[in-house]
Amino acid sequence: MTGSISDDRSISQAEQIRALQQRSARRFALGVHGSYALLFLTLIYAFSGVRFTVAGLQFTTISLDWAFIGSHWFFIFNGVWLTILLSILSIALATALSLLGALGRLSKLPPVYALATFYISLIRGTPLLLQIVFFFLALPQLGIRLSGLAAGVLALGLNYGAYMTEIMRAGIQSVDIGQREAAQAIGMTQVQIMRYIVLPQALRLVIPPIGNQFIAMLKDTSLISVTGFVWELLWRAQKQGRANFRSLEALLIAAVFYWIITIIFSAFQSQIEKRLARGYRTAL
Repeated sequence: MTGSISDDRSISQAEQIRALQQRSARRFALGVHGSYALLFLTLIYAFSGVRFTVAGLQFTTISLDWAFIGSHWFFIFNGVWLTILLSILSIALATALSLLGALGRLSKLPPVYALATFYISLIRGTPLLLQIVFFFLALPQLGIRLSGLAAGVLALGLNYGAYMTEIMRAGIQSVDIGQREAAQAIGMTQVQIMRYIVLPQALRLVIPPIGNQFIAMLKDTSLISVTGFVWELLWRAQKQGRANFRSLEALLIAAVFYWIITIIFSAFQSQIEKRLARGYRTAL
């Protein structure tokens, strides 16, 4: 009887603690949403063009040309698709190069190791903007002419591939050596071990950081606008802003679209990470 009362008390205390935690979580969420709403209203007021007086001094908030925004936003928006295409093609190339680079860095063959190390050192030692301009302006001097899209994908893919090589190498090395030894014991070759044992586990670990690199690449595609050959998002914004002397409005439109696609792909990445984590916990 005494044990039953004690159990009831412990259950009641646990429920009270859980209820307290839930109330605290709700208050925090309400505070966050309220802060978001306040920030949003502040932004609207900051760009409303309203005049106000403080201590006898007159101030005016930023005034935007809403007519320009209404008539040119769709032209700028059409650059979103090319920005996303550039990012997808570039991240695919970067992933392939990072896998080759990681295998090269782990190779016992001196020429292969040296080549992979040289590639990483060269790309990481020069600015991305210089690499982009090189592929657009320097290669034609050597008789190599690429389309704007191909040159942009090559520059971004090579650059991000060098940085992602270390991510891929860390993922491969994180696989327990015991699994490789067990695979060797049953007669599997090194290629089979890498294909069936190491890479599937390594890719599960490197997908989240690769997702972060993809989101960063979405924004770095804006550097290609300096060439004038690729009509991506920032190039379109600069073109319309300069032609109509409305650079503030045009760049704000581009910034909003970059922000939106970043939020969308961040949410998509979060769902992928949750799915991978759930599968891993289930396997355990």
